[in-house]
Formats: sequence, C-alpha cells, structure tokens
Amino acid sequence: MKKSFAESTRDFVAEWTVTILILLFGTTTLMQAFVVPTSSMERTVMVGDHMIVDKLAYSPAGAVSRHLLPYTEVHRGDIIVFRWPIDPRQNYVKRVMGVPGDRIKVVNKDVYLNGKKLTEPYTQHIFPNIESYRDNFPSEPFGPVAERGLEMLANNVVAGEIVVPSDSYFAMGDNRDNSLDSRYWGFVPRENIIGKPFVIFWSYDAPTEHLVDFTLPHFIDLAQNFFSKTRWERTLKLIRGTTPQ
Repeated sequence: MKKSFAESTRDFVAEWTVTILILLFGTTTLMQAFVVPTSSMERTVMVGDHMIVDKLAYSPAGAVSRHLLPYTEVHRGDIIVFRWPIDPRQNYVKRVMGVPGDRIKVVNKDVYLNGKKLTEPYTQHIFPNIESYRDNFPSEPFGPVAERGLEMLANNVVAGEIVVPSDSYFAMGDNRDNSLDSRYWGFVPRENIIGKPFVIFWSYDAPTEHLVDFTLPHFIDLAQNFFSKTRWERTLKLIRGTTPQ
C-alpha cells in the first residue's frame, strides 16, 4: 500500500534523525558533529549549520603517525571548534586571528596584526556605529567583559596592542559587531581546541533554542517543515579557513 505524504515525511525525518544521532554519538573519536547555534560567524557559517569537525587535525603527532596522518599546527585564519574557556561544557566556533607572539589591535573596526592593517573579505559589520571597546580594542572595558577578559587586558597589553601568549590563541567571529569572542573573554587555550570543521552535512533554518536542545517543538518543526526549511544549497559545503592578509 502506498504511503501517504505525511507518512513518507515522517519516515524521511526519522531516517535523518537516526543519521544525525549516529554522527553525533558514533564518531566522537575521529570526528564530531557540531551545530552552529549563534550568528557570530555569519556569513561564513550560519545558525543551523550542522558540521563535521575533524578532531585529528590538531592532535599531537606521534613518531609514526606524523608521517601517515595530516596533522597541522593551528594557523591564523583557521576556523576552529573549541571548548569555551568560561564554560568548557559549551563548544564555540570562531576564526583564529592571532597565534602565540602575535600583536593585535582593532581601530575603528579594522584589525591590525603585527602592525599591518588586514583585508578581511569574510567579515561583515551589521552596525554602522562605532562602539568604544568593541571597535577600538584594547581599550577601557565596556559591555560583557568576563574576568578572564579583564585579566587579559591587565597582563597582555603592550604599547596599545594585545600580545598573544604561548599555548594560546586570539579568536574572533566573522560577524564582528555581534560576536562575543576573545575581546570579551580572553584567549583560547591550546588544550581547549577540539578540531577543525570541514564540511556542512545539513543546514536547517531554526532558532537557537531549538538547536541547543532537541526539544519537542523542534521535532514537530522538523516533521512539518523539513523540506522547506532545509538549506539544500549548503549541503556538503566545505568550510575553508582564510589566512588574514
């Protein structure tokens, strides 16, 4: 007997749910699934992008494995997933803007790296106004600056620039005017970095509260709108870092 449209839709959603659960829980050693819950990295990645994170990319290389597996150092411009230093239970995605030894400052929204003004085609600025701390950094703290951020300002500012310490990285969101990043909570410790996202396997237009927890309203939304709210054009889209120039 031919299934109704509603039954076919439920079956399709169920299959995708199982696939996502396998990706979430069955590949945690080498890979990990990660869903983007906020807009801090738009336009590069969007709220609702479901990505696969390569957990081996930055792993310490062994005597033999370094010749067999593509281990790399963390580079400027890399997009990374990491455990948020304020609450390691939460995973964040940002772009690496500074590696150990780098000097960084922001002047009227423009980022200067080691004295050179960067050209960053991957960023966007959604607010035209200049905010003193956000857009001219480092400066007098303003807004939601965490204790770690205050410690960074107290201990790592030299001649008006932030100097990145060893085993740490300075990370920022590409959506610069709407990103709580290293400006507000300090450096990303090397041990907090989980890996490098490399592909979007599914993208779904849903609010943040649905993406953080798989709630009943989210399941209902999937059942009703899976086809129309899936961003098909982002399926299997590769994620590439861009070295700041």
